[in-house]
Amino acid sequence: MRKILGLSLILAILSLSACALFQHRDPLNINVVGIEPLPSQGLEMRFAVKLRLQNPNETTIDYNGVALDLEVNGHTLATGVSDQTGSIPRFSEGILSIPVSISAFSVLRQTLGLSQTQSLDNLPYVLKGKLAGGLFGTMRFVDRGTLDLPGSTATW
Repeated sequence: MRKILGLSLILAILSLSACALFQHRDPLNINVVGIEPLPSQGLEMRFAVKLRLQNPNETTIDYNGVALDLEVNGHTLATGVSDQTGSIPRFSEGILSIPVSISAFSVLRQTLGLSQTQSLDNLPYVLKGKLAGGLFGTMRFVDRGTLDLPGSTATW
């Protein structure tokens, strides 16, 4: 019994010291800075979503893949992945371009989900993504807000 208790104590101390090895990182600042059309196929639309990633940390963030999901009004509208590799130096920023696809069924679901009195302006969105960085380096991010589409509401 003493051996088990001693072994448990040693494992607990080792696991606590292992946590100290992993540095705390502040979350990335993510902003959508552009959307450009890409060649489409069949019943889907394709766009390149450009993200500005700002690294407020004292260490470089390396990544080897990107995944992105865009929900609008509570429903998935667009998804995309890229096998890009790169790094964002400490206290620096970079631009990533991720191709995303929007199926005709997603557009139809969004259209049917809008009431006749609801405009395209101020629809809630959630942008979820991750920068793959190996076993302990993957960074997930979420950005929430409302769409502010110019020209979607007329004001006289």
